[in-house]
Amino acid sequence: MTLLYFIVAVLALAVIAMMFIIFALARQIGILFERISPVGAMVNDSGPKIGELAPVFNLPSLTGGQVQIGSAAAKSRLVFFLSPSCPVCKKLIPAIKAIQQDERQWLDIALASDGDESRHRQFIADAQLSGLPYVLSEQLGVTYKVARLPFAVLIDSTGVVRAKGLVNTREQLESLFNAVETGFASVQDFNGRQLAHSQSL
Repeated sequence: MTLLYFIVAVLALAVIAMMFIIFALARQIGILFERISPVGAMVNDSGPKIGELAPVFNLPSLTGGQVQIGSAAAKSRLVFFLSPSCPVCKKLIPAIKAIQQDERQWLDIALASDGDESRHRQFIADAQLSGLPYVLSEQLGVTYKVARLPFAVLIDSTGVVRAKGLVNTREQLESLFNAVETGFASVQDFNGRQLAHSQSL
């Protein structure tokens, strides 16, 4: 019996030690995530290039009215490509609504997708998207070579594509706005120019 008690005591101490180790590892992982700076939108080189005039589309919105995409306007335009079946898109909807409110002085947002209209109307109702223009256009997605979702394109008030890319977080969405403020189309563009500058010295 004494041996059995000893074994149980050793196992209990081992379990307690493992609990402390797991807690310490979890804490270190949390600290690591806090220290890692957000990565900007993942830019693709397909479709209209950054710095080029955006193709002009005049499309009806499922939430009413017409949406002009790509022409000169009073404000910049963020086109957010999404799908009712995309879980990341759904996760970003609150961020899109907040951005619409916070950046309304200089930015208009349009949601874009394609497919069955009745399904999208149900999605608009479920996600409470009636306050945002929502267009269905396969040609729009083909023009911008949207292969994965969610994807966003930022077009400035002169109709020029300023930034675009795959966006999975609010930080990546907001990195597109930095293109207007800093003149760098993406984090990759910034790093590339920094590297080129250091090599030229």
